[in-house]
Amino acid sequence: MTVTQNAPATTSASRRYATVNPFTGETEKEFPFTETSEIDGIIGKAHSAYQEWRDRSVEERAAVVQKAAELLDERIMDFAALITKEMGKRRDEAVGELFLCSMILKYYAGNGPKFLEPTSIEPMMGGGEAVIETRPVGVLLAIEPWNFPFYQVVRVAGPNLVLGNTVILKHSEITPQCAVAIEQLFRDAGAPEGALINTFLKIEDVEQVIADPRIQGVTLTGSERAGSSVAALAGKHLKKSVLELGGSDPFIVLDGENLEATVKAATAGRMGNTGQACTASKRLIVTEDAYEPFVEGLKQAFGIFAPGDPADPATSLAPLSSEKAAQDLQAQIQDAIDKGATVVAGGQRPEHAGAFVSATILTDVTPDMRAYREELFGPAAVVYKVKDAAEAVALANDSDFGLGATVMGSNPEQARSVAEQLEAGMVWINQPTGSSPELPFGGIKRSGYGRELSELAMFEFANRRLLRTVPVKKTDKPQAG
Repeated sequence: MTVTQNAPATTSASRRYATVNPFTGETEKEFPFTETSEIDGIIGKAHSAYQEWRDRSVEERAAVVQKAAELLDERIMDFAALITKEMGKRRDEAVGELFLCSMILKYYAGNGPKFLEPTSIEPMMGGGEAVIETRPVGVLLAIEPWNFPFYQVVRVAGPNLVLGNTVILKHSEITPQCAVAIEQLFRDAGAPEGALINTFLKIEDVEQVIADPRIQGVTLTGSERAGSSVAALAGKHLKKSVLELGGSDPFIVLDGENLEATVKAATAGRMGNTGQACTASKRLIVTEDAYEPFVEGLKQAFGIFAPGDPADPATSLAPLSSEKAAQDLQAQIQDAIDKGATVVAGGQRPEHAGAFVSATILTDVTPDMRAYREELFGPAAVVYKVKDAAEAVALANDSDFGLGATVMGSNPEQARSVAEQLEAGMVWINQPTGSSPELPFGGIKRSGYGRELSELAMFEFANRRLLRTVPVKKTDKPQAG
């Protein structure tokens, strides 16, 4: 079985780890695949690091993670330039991603020791004491995508390094320099060699890693297809897995109050990172009384997005991560157009060099169109008109995905009622789905399982070990004679 990552597809002949600037189309640097023969040694290095790392105090491990955050702060502009070069993120958004990474590392450095404190249970029988300890389990494999090349890795590395696990990283084939920089960041912070080790694994070698008895778990952020493959491999080899997969997040507008703020929120929720986010607001579901003014406001908001160099602060629309990604999104848009969808804005590739797709708004999308069921990973929004809140909930839940959701409404009770009916791992009221270190992140249905971030992330790959102590029963000494 093979694993396919959520990255632009390439032919087997052209596949390689490479920095291909999506704005210029130029290949700037290439990296050879990790040889299959090297895998055993890599796992051995990570396992040896684990045996040392787990025996350090949690305070010592947390200090290394804190140092990594401080070094990241010092190097933030260099890292941001690297993100922009490899996957095309606008420079200010790259800085924002790295600022969040710093917050995550500091959160686990500051709170991790407290999260790992033992929890006492009062035994019902036998007296004595019972304690639940949180212990590391070993080496993990992290398979991470290109769209947030530092954040996706840090939200795995932060909690697990504080816990005492070690991590083997298989990053996307289009962000190799980011992967190298992340490994070096933790080495410079004082982590032992092998605590977080980058590899340029071939996809067909992933099973060899998962099958190795020294590997205790695998986490993946990526496509449904990749998640299905990894889940099957993990199950086959009896390994714990955590999956954060695709999303087709609903953004429900319950009324026309505060319309300007609602349109602004919808635009930010859909267009952040050029729409290349699992939690982007992809399906905008609007009640009929607010529909016309909302669509008009959204059209005006989308009209300001113009393609340009993502390194230029004036640029409003960055390229997608690759030419293949742009072609795939445009094919989904064209399918909807060919089957009768209405194009309110965009709908085509702009006449500009680079992997660009125009900021697009589609209405009148029906179930026979790809855009109705598939995730649109780019700057394309689908707007639906519904009669009322009940119809909005039904349409929102008519999806194979269940990652995030947003409810916008002026009536707090109604908004909360709608939110509670949504089938999603995360629901935000009056703000698009976001991310913060203390908030659990994850989904249900085909969006995956398990949670990252918050205290919950400390326990996904942990041995919640019971330590039960029963008092020694004293017996009467036998009498002499």
